Amino acid sequence: MAKEKNLHSLSEALNAFIKENKLQKGIDKVMVKKAWEKIMDNGVNNYTTAVELRNDTLFVSLSSSVLREELSHGKSKIIDMINEEMNKDLVKNIVLR
Repeated sequence: MAKEKNLHSLSEALNAFIKENKLQKGIDKVMVKKAWEKIMDNGVNNYTTAVELRNDTLFVSLSSSVLREELSHGKSKIIDMINEEMNKDLVKNIVLR
């Protein structure tokens, strides 16, 4: 029981540290990259050269124009999948380049 209380207080301490040092935006940027990698299969990840979150827009650089065109048809679904993976409404728009 003491172990559970320590884990809970450690979680609270980490959350307080993140909030106090305003680290949440940086953490979100890293987590969005991981969410993209997890959601997209290896075929898409092999052609992904960069993933960057700026404000509420996700910028994704792709080395294949054909893939970029295919993904552009499902932008809203990709946004929904990433926000679901992140458990927050973080991404509002995607720019594929």
